Amino acid sequence: MSETKALQEHEHRSDVVIVGGGAAGLSGALALGRSRRSVLVLDAGSPRNSPAGHVHNYLGREGTPPLELLEIGRGEIAQYGVQVTVARVETVRPWDRPGTGFVVTTDDGREVLARRLLVASGVTDVLPDVPGLADRWGRDVLHCPYCHGWEIRDRAIAVLATNKMAAHQAMLFRQLTDNFVVVLTEGTPRPTEEDLERLAVRGVRVVSDPPAGVLVENDTLRGLRLSSGEVLACDAIVVSPVFRARAEFLAPLGLEPKPFEMGGDVLGTLIPSEPTGATAVPGVWVAGNLSDAMAQVVSSAAVGLRVGAIINADLIEEETHLAVSTHRAELADLFEEPAWEDRYAARDAIWSGRVNPQLEAEAAGLEPGQALDVGSGEGADAIWLAERGWSVTGIDFSIVALERAASHAATAGVGERTEWRHVDVRTFDPGPEGLGERWDLVTSQFMHLPDGGMVDLTRRLAGAVSPGGTLLVVGHHPDDLVTGLRHGQQSSMFTPEDLVPALDPDAWEVEVVEVRPRTVAGHDGEPVPVGDSVLRARRRL
Repeated sequence: MSETKALQEHEHRSDVVIVGGGAAGLSGALALGRSRRSVLVLDAGSPRNSPAGHVHNYLGREGTPPLELLEIGRGEIAQYGVQVTVARVETVRPWDRPGTGFVVTTDDGREVLARRLLVASGVTDVLPDVPGLADRWGRDVLHCPYCHGWEIRDRAIAVLATNKMAAHQAMLFRQLTDNFVVVLTEGTPRPTEEDLERLAVRGVRVVSDPPAGVLVENDTLRGLRLSSGEVLACDAIVVSPVFRARAEFLAPLGLEPKPFEMGGDVLGTLIPSEPTGATAVPGVWVAGNLSDAMAQVVSSAAVGLRVGAIINADLIEEETHLAVSTHRAELADLFEEPAWEDRYAARDAIWSGRVNPQLEAEAAGLEPGQALDVGSGEGADAIWLAERGWSVTGIDFSIVALERAASHAATAGVGERTEWRHVDVRTFDPGPEGLGERWDLVTSQFMHLPDGGMVDLTRRLAGAVSPGGTLLVVGHHPDDLVTGLRHGQQSSMFTPEDLVPALDPDAWEVEVVEVRPRTVAGHDGEPVPVGDSVLRARRRL
């Protein structure tokens, strides 16, 4: 079994595997599920914001507990067929043949195959090594003024300065309270003179005394014990954690977290990506905090939605490209002898057995003579001509069709007036003037060649017409494409005007160049209007 076939038939296969079931991952799943994609969300069950009591700044969901928001999201995506599995991703590697997908291995040993990956596994917040600090994270040890600031308004707030952005962070929280200090942690450079001035005029006190521990009484934050032994009373502690990307499992793909800076400080690691979320590995996108560590829930959800839509569009492009390639291959086969042999052999008859209407209209008034029927198929046109006194040579490259045509001619009583030749019209050559065969009528009814090949064939067929004889070429008009009857035949269809340049005006009098409407039965049996491209020309004497 080929790698691609194995990928398609694997028990655990999805169009998209999403790693991470937070706001970004679930929003991406929503967009993809509503686009009728098969989606599997693998979630480790440890959302970054789980310690927080509520989600804020999410219009329509303001104040919703984080885990409740995720439950709502899971319920919404479930109605679109998206599956969510609690599992931690161990590794991701390319499928055995590049470009066919990825193999995602989970901690329970399961392998899942995915055509595309959306990684929204988020980041881990690494806090300063201050005893007791991590225990209060998300409750009264905070980092984002927009996520938690309103809840600690007018309270005593201490900021642990861990990087050069501390002054900026202090200004954001100063907006919320008058009771405010900045504590410098050990090893942190002091604020610049400009920062000190700005802090001073805003009423922010700077204390150069690193914290030694967090004081808690009856599960309530009371303050910070400083290295000097002094106790700094406060109701909340603000800190800038280091954001560490949860993406070790991407290493087999060559995707490694990279440091990102702000204000001259390295604030953590992220997976580099384009604005679209696309990474350096085709088929892998990132969203949420993995690409923007400071994104809030609502913005992570928005990005996840956008990236989900982009992934769907990418899959559509791939599927369309494959469909076009397959269709072109099928069309190429359509113009090869084995395909027609199989087509004729599969049924007792594939044509109606009636003369084509434009041949009947154009040849009825012609004086019978020698005729060449190009692409004679099962012989209906040639037999009609023979019954009206013509001696007809029918050519086709299907032996099955020619044998069937000969049998039909014998049954119709015109076997002696018909001859059947096995010829590939793509290489048909009537021979030099005065040496090759010539016919009084050369007719081609609905012969089609790809990529404009009918112009060249018309030129060669013209060379087979006797002086004073008639060339008649009829085919499907490109407007028939809108009916769906000629789906995928764009390159082989033609207008009558397309064929005119194949005829030397000094040697030919073009008598008919028109599109003739008629009605045929559609796929559902209902009448469908179509147009026949008709070119009739007479060779000058």
